[in-house]
Amino acid sequence: MNKNHSALALDRAGPPPAKFQDPYLTADGQVRATVEFSGLQTLWFNTGTLCNIECAGCYIDSSPRNDSLAYLSADEVSAYLDEITARDLGTREIGFTGGEPFMNPEIVVMLDDCLTRGFEALVLTNGMRPMRKLEEELLALKALHGSRLTLRVSLDHYTAGPHEQLRGPRSWQPALSGLEWLSHHGFRAHVAGRTMWNDTELALREGYARLFKKHGIAVDAENPAALVLFPEMDRERPVPEVTSACWTTLGVEPDSVMCASSRMVVKPKGAAQPTVQACTLLPHDERFSMGPTLSDADRPIALNHTYCAEFCVLGGGTCSVNT
Repeated sequence: MNKNHSALALDRAGPPPAKFQDPYLTADGQVRATVEFSGLQTLWFNTGTLCNIECAGCYIDSSPRNDSLAYLSADEVSAYLDEITARDLGTREIGFTGGEPFMNPEIVVMLDDCLTRGFEALVLTNGMRPMRKLEEELLALKALHGSRLTLRVSLDHYTAGPHEQLRGPRSWQPALSGLEWLSHHGFRAHVAGRTMWNDTELALREGYARLFKKHGIAVDAENPAALVLFPEMDRERPVPEVTSACWTTLGVEPDSVMCASSRMVVKPKGAAQPTVQACTLLPHDERFSMGPTLSDADRPIALNHTYCAEFCVLGGGTCSVNT
């Protein structure tokens, strides 16, 4: 960040901008928090916004009709893996999200490419029919690569009612069955839950633990990496902006925020090539679009979105296994 931005907070004339607009200053004129890039530990690929279900409150509005982010191809993914190798970036983890990644017709090829190169691979899935149609292929990947492949199943609550409140009728049993299949076949399976029902974290973890025990699911509910409880993001709720002073006030280290160590590749519908976004949560926001290559993405990020504050800094959320 330019050293003169502190002076701008004092010298700016005219009315203040709306919140989360100015990349350098908050609406009340304070210096906005930024995050320096510490290195690419995790590279995410959004394989496309199409999904077999439509969930209430989905941050990316995935559905069976939303193709605003096109399917990535295996060749496009491979090109970014080549860049990681050529630049010796030291990346450990490759993540796949969507939409539903298992709807992408080339997802197995992508996973095999990542795992064969020695990366760890993490797939965020709803565990339903698109995944189950690829059981033989997944078993083959597991036989070759073992625990370097992690599948994180979205199970929003440890009971059916709240889960189906978000994901629709008859969505609970297929998701639970998919998680059971993964666990019973020895996959490294994780679970993603939500925190929107005013349960304490302890109550949630105890509830999931009972569910896992009942169904013989090998997920450690006490492990925050194995059972991820995501902070909520409400587009209508007022959210405070994060200033440079907040790091000390909140006791949060900038390196702990996702954009310090991860980036995401997306391909907008109709685009000639993919582009790199600063954050997994902001696939459409052009302010966080960094260019077509990973070298373009090696720069600081201004925390200029409600999700930056709500999910990452105040909520302490992360999408990765390794961060």
